[in-house]
Amino acid sequence: MSDDMTNRNTTASEGASSAGSASDDASWTESESGGDRAEKAREWMTQLQSMIEQLATQAAPVVREVGAKAAELAAIAGDKAGPVATRTAAVTGQAGQKLAERARGLAAELRRDQAAADAAAEDGSETASESEPSEDQPAGTA
Repeated sequence: MSDDMTNRNTTASEGASSAGSASDDASWTESESGGDRAEKAREWMTQLQSMIEQLATQAAPVVREVGAKAAELAAIAGDKAGPVATRTAAVTGQAGQKLAERARGLAAELRRDQAAADAAAEDGSETASESEPSEDQPAGTA
């Protein structure tokens, strides 16, 4: 009896597939009018829209779960970044203070060097003017 059912199912499915392929062949070989094409296009668009809506409906919970996981990861990163940022700020503050001290020392040293150079130039110009003969004195007499 089960063999009889299996044969019936096999025969029915073979008949359906041969009928389906015959209709498929006919659709490829027959020329379609513009109205038939538009109707098929609307049918395909309706099916496509239905498939997209089903996909969106099924994907929504997954997308929500991914969003929730991303939010959790962002919160964990924020928790871990806070102390690191605090330590970094402290180290940066200390480095900034050291840099400021060195810069002040360099500026003072440069000003001292410039003042010394100016003083030397001034002394040199006074000495040079004293050693040059004046118009009243003959050259070679000092």
